[in-house]
Amino acid sequence: MNKTLLLIICDFLLLNLLALTRWDAPIAASSIQQDPSLSTERDSPPAATKDQDLVDVMKLSLEDERARRDELARQLRDTELNLQTREQNLAQLEAEKNKLAENLDATQRNAGQLAQQIDTARQSAVLLAQEVDAAKRDAGMSKERIAALQRDLDHREAELAREKASIAKLEQAQTEARQKIEDLNVAVKVAEHEKTVLRETAETYKTQVEAERQERLRVQETTVQLAQGVGTLAVKSDDLQKEIRDNRPINANTLFSEYLANNVRTRVETTRPGLFGPAARVADLRTILVSDGRDTYAIFHASDTPFALTYPGADISRIAITFTNGDYSTTAGELHYLSIDPRILVVPLTPAQAAGLGVKVYMTSLEPFKFSDAILISTNSEPTKTKYEETPFKLDATQPGYVQMRVSFFASKRGDLVISKSGELLGIMVNKDYCALVNNFLPTRTITTGEDTGRQGIGALINHLNTRVQGMPLKLQ
Repeated sequence: MNKTLLLIICDFLLLNLLALTRWDAPIAASSIQQDPSLSTERDSPPAATKDQDLVDVMKLSLEDERARRDELARQLRDTELNLQTREQNLAQLEAEKNKLAENLDATQRNAGQLAQQIDTARQSAVLLAQEVDAAKRDAGMSKERIAALQRDLDHREAELAREKASIAKLEQAQTEARQKIEDLNVAVKVAEHEKTVLRETAETYKTQVEAERQERLRVQETTVQLAQGVGTLAVKSDDLQKEIRDNRPINANTLFSEYLANNVRTRVETTRPGLFGPAARVADLRTILVSDGRDTYAIFHASDTPFALTYPGADISRIAITFTNGDYSTTAGELHYLSIDPRILVVPLTPAQAAGLGVKVYMTSLEPFKFSDAILISTNSEPTKTKYEETPFKLDATQPGYVQMRVSFFASKRGDLVISKSGELLGIMVNKDYCALVNNFLPTRTITTGEDTGRQGIGALINHLNTRVQGMPLKLQ
């Protein structure tokens, strides 16, 4: 049986019992004398006492049942309230989702409607004001009518003010939405333009690299042909010596000794705005000069400089880069983030500057995989703390522009240089495991040095490049 129905029946029976019960005291039989021998036992309880106990028990049962019903009703209300709250939350989320898509059109339609409502309200306000004036002139109009009209006029004016505020908010929202759309359009156009420029520049560099490769091959062929004029025996001897020299790896100690003799001391000075005034930073580094056969650059990892790709990027108001070797010192006019990996920075140098520094210029490797081992050199501002190791590397089929180094002697770090056993630059470590192969110097972004660099938007540039790095596979980050 249904529990609710059972409770109703019990309540009905209990109420009938209470209604039919006589609660007045029994009438004393004063005139009737009972024979003591005919009386019942004196210790037996009267009927009224039994009825009273039954009533008390039923009252307690009724109170308990009412308490349970109240508790069930309260739980039911709480459950319904929670359900309504969840339904409201779901409805609000769905409404907000749809509202974002329809916001711009809705604001435009609402602006027109509210403008019409303002005109209507303004006309109504004028009419009401006229009615109030007429009512005041009318001596027979009651004070209650005048007060009602005044309240109605105040209400209309308040509505008019609210609608004006709503229109102002809608116009502001519409302006912000339009501005965001314009910003997105500009960003898309800039990205497309940059993509086109990078593609064209990459094709140009590919053509130049191939032309330089062919030129070097032609020079080698010309050298061989000239050597052939000396005699067949001399030609064979020269070819054999060249082949031996090209295919014989250079000793690791020799390569490290060359690095110690040919690294250049570099100082990078920057100033950026701060909360309590300009904040200056100085970074002392050591690096080498590298060339692709046409231009000469100094190479760094961005994290070793004040131009690290960290978020949020900071605007820099002053930049000075100085190269020193012995008594010679020179400064640089700009620096590039490379397109092969934006964490690699290069600073271009003129032929006169490279000659003035008087150090070896390392060539980029045309055959980076000719030897299976390379020399890993840890860069340090103090040469006495510089370490090196001859270590094998292997290709990663999923990342053709990188090789994976296997280091055991010391903990490699980003910014360490990797020298091929042919004496050419293989690349630079972008993290503790992977080396980026440096085979061209195509820039993706350029920063100009000087005393006033704040207008270049360096902070936004760093944020953009950092986003690109964050999009790389985790093993390359």
